[in-house]
Amino acid sequence: MLARISLLCSALLLVSGCTTPMNTLEPSAQPVHLRLDSQFNAEDCQWLGEVTGSEGHWYSYLFFPNDVLIRGALNDMKNQASELGGNTVYMTNPQDFATSFTVMGNAYTCP
Repeated sequence: MLARISLLCSALLLVSGCTTPMNTLEPSAQPVHLRLDSQFNAEDCQWLGEVTGSEGHWYSYLFFPNDVLIRGALNDMKNQASELGGNTVYMTNPQDFATSFTVMGNAYTCP
């Protein structure tokens, strides 16, 4: 019984050190720019659609620090924009839930 408890504690300590988000950035999404500033002007851009990035679940959020959850959500959104052919995402306000982090935005192709 003590061996099982020790094994469980070791496994929890190992998993709690996770510092890599589940959503990794695809190479094709590297050049996608995220914009949150009020100076962004989409007048010369082509709107491609809405994108939503999320990281974390009710069963995994305890094992990831906030910055990893944020990075994973941003990676997810950039990957989606890249799949649409976009190079820019204008982000709306992020949603910080107790168990995950979600960001929303609009994907554009800009010159």
